[in-house]
Amino acid sequence: MSVVLAYKNFAANRNISHIGLGVAAVNTAKVLRREGIQTNVWPILSAADLRARLKEHPAEQVIISAPWIPTADLQSLANEFTETYFAVTCHSNVGFLQADPNAIKLVRETLDLQMATHNVRLGGNSRRFCRWMEDSFGGRCHFLPNLYYLDGPPPRQRSFCGGDSLRIGVFGAIRPLKNLMSAAGAALEMSRNLRVPLELWLSAGRSEGGGESVMAAVKEMVAGLPNVKLMLKGWQSWPAFRQTVAHMHLLLQPSYTESFNMVTADGAAEGVASVVSEAIDWAPSDWKADVDDVLNIARVGRRLLCDTNAAEEGVRALEDYVANGIVAYRKYFTIR
Repeated sequence: MSVVLAYKNFAANRNISHIGLGVAAVNTAKVLRREGIQTNVWPILSAADLRARLKEHPAEQVIISAPWIPTADLQSLANEFTETYFAVTCHSNVGFLQADPNAIKLVRETLDLQMATHNVRLGGNSRRFCRWMEDSFGGRCHFLPNLYYLDGPPPRQRSFCGGDSLRIGVFGAIRPLKNLMSAAGAALEMSRNLRVPLELWLSAGRSEGGGESVMAAVKEMVAGLPNVKLMLKGWQSWPAFRQTVAHMHLLLQPSYTESFNMVTADGAAEGVASVVSEAIDWAPSDWKADVDDVLNIARVGRRLLCDTNAAEEGVRALEDYVANGIVAYRKYFTIR
């Protein structure tokens, strides 16, 4: 078995954290390799780039991260490499597809191509997405989840002691669906309730689909408040970002729609709990809040700060998710 995980390379192997698909692919490859499945990650620029790589290094399975290769090019690849199985995986749930109309177009075309060929398949890293596709369009959608490689001893819970500044991270691309305003509002309530200064850490440098107005609104929310610092962190390499996450006392990821959320997994790996929405279904149930209720987000956050078992529960939940994910990949690789 030879597996290739291919993603669109926006930064020529610079390992920048905002190439989330690349970080996800590396983690998945490391887990599959640990399981004895030969897996390589290919950052590619185009279908032609993928074709050239396959001619030099044939593979039995190619999993393309996200729908971005034009359907005609994908069909051409399938016709040329008849012994290679190509899967196009959607890395978002249904709601996020509103940000890219071309993505849902390609997803539907991939479903048609799956019917018309023996070696093209549609996949998703969310069971909810896959079930929706199957129930709404009738074709098969294979569950190919993100796998996260935990490579160290169980992390210690990141403790918060009164008197310190409360460091809360709200990381990721600035998009309306990430619900950053609710996260920022909850952080303010927590700071005032606990009577401690607040450092509110946000990612900077990548605003999408109206993200500029989101960032402007967050800045207005905290402007002039004593003991509140807005810390804008530029995009980093993934190892450096993990260090930034480890510096936080708590993460807030109350996204309206998700399929995995790498930041929450990074937090769990570093002993930092997250307040999340029901959309991040692998996370522990007591990490979840009503994300349209800012005070509920804050209440869950205060409780997690004092819960010495929160980090361990996060790692266990992630381990269970990965174990089930490995089963899904093994099942997929047997399909002919």
